[in-house]
Amino acid sequence: MRIGELSHRTDVSIRLLRYYEEQGLLQPARQPSGYREYREDDVGTVRNIRTLLAAGLSTRTIAEMLPCMVDEGRGLAPGCQEMLPDLHRQQNRIADAVAELLAARTVLDSIVAAALPPNSAEADGCRAAENTAP
Repeated sequence: MRIGELSHRTDVSIRLLRYYEEQGLLQPARQPSGYREYREDDVGTVRNIRTLLAAGLSTRTIAEMLPCMVDEGRGLAPGCQEMLPDLHRQQNRIADAVAELLAARTVLDSIVAAALPPNSAEADGCRAAENTAP
């Protein structure tokens, strides 16, 4: 199948499919005319790529892990136990990022909660400063 059909069947833009190819995630055959020729299996591969991207993995990590992933009807899973430490590292990275975002939100919440009422003298001073800014 050509790239347009793969795009239609996977609901992924042609531009993204080309990017996946550049990243080594897809390896379509090339016709003598230069057209990409995708296999039926590539539909599942694109879906697996989308799943791993949604899990927060980078395309570089996906390129390393994708050949070892399997889907036997219960969802995408590592095909060998050796992948688990890498997946656990990714889980920890995401957990750390979530913790950092929650901490940032807590700080921002405290700043917002400390906001002056709109009719206070200090708030009037802020409006005066806005009017004199260059």
